[in-house]
Amino acid sequence: MATNRRVLLKSRPQGEPTLDNFEVVEAPLPEPKEGEYLSRTIWLSLDPYMRGRMSEARGYASNVNLGDPMVGGTVGQVVKSRNGRFKEGDFVVEASGWQSHAVSDGGMSMKLDPAQAPLSAALSVLGMPGMTAWWGLMQIGKPKAGETVAVSAASGAVGSVVGQLAKLHGCRVVGIAGGKDKCDYVVNELGFDACVDYRAAGANLFSELRAAAPKGIDVYFENVGGAVQAAVLPQLNDFARVPLCGLISQYNEMQMNPGPDWRLLLVRRITVTGFIVSDHFHQMEGFWKEVPAAVKAGKIKYREDIVQGLENAPQTFIGLLKGKNFGKLLVQVSDDPTRK
Repeated sequence: MATNRRVLLKSRPQGEPTLDNFEVVEAPLPEPKEGEYLSRTIWLSLDPYMRGRMSEARGYASNVNLGDPMVGGTVGQVVKSRNGRFKEGDFVVEASGWQSHAVSDGGMSMKLDPAQAPLSAALSVLGMPGMTAWWGLMQIGKPKAGETVAVSAASGAVGSVVGQLAKLHGCRVVGIAGGKDKCDYVVNELGFDACVDYRAAGANLFSELRAAAPKGIDVYFENVGGAVQAAVLPQLNDFARVPLCGLISQYNEMQMNPGPDWRLLLVRRITVTGFIVSDHFHQMEGFWKEVPAAVKAGKIKYREDIVQGLENAPQTFIGLLKGKNFGKLLVQVSDDPTRK
């Protein structure tokens, strides 16, 4: 008899998460009630925001309760339905979390057509990461042709789309990434103008960024924080814009550390705007007009980093927070019949 494999939050991390914070369990398959459907998870998205959901600290969304499955975006296939909107065999993008099966009323689910795009793209370039990149760059960064756009975590699911969008809008794009292979990818495959390997640069990070962006930086898409942010901040031009998307280098910190001198934000009249893309899902008309067509035309490329097996999600997530992934990180939980 099939069972539901689940990854539960067993304890809250103190600093970096460890495998002891998670528990993999087997449970009976849930049964859908009237108005619900049962789906099997095919793809699970792993994302940095999940670290915040493991904490007790108040965040922008509810944290995971101890003993509950970890949260996460998923793509699944309906296997049993008592909901008129969804029939058996339908593919859906939903938020079933870290489990092999889930019951839903479909209120937050959307059907997918595998003929239009690979199912997994709904969790990357055509899903939350792509929307995050588009909203932050276009609505906060407001890039203009000829400006310089810098983006940290440049080879990641969000940063890679930010850079390609900026190029499409006539900007010079400088990526910041950890490792020569990632920098080679964003320059040679994605078309960035330059990329700085912050790991190799070390104490020379400031000067290497200055060489890559000799006219200064007009838009900085922030995904990392820490030493990278400290090197970028003095190089921001007057009236620069900073879409503040993430601070992954700080997510495991138990207390706030001294940071860069934010007086520069005042002196140079810089706009820094933090944003959570889920606040803007209802304002994505421009995203749907621009990004899917650009992906289909090959003007925006994306890369997936796929790990097999739900039981490997905890170790893979821990690696994500250390920058070990290369591209959009996905766990393949079960067979994708649309992928050859």
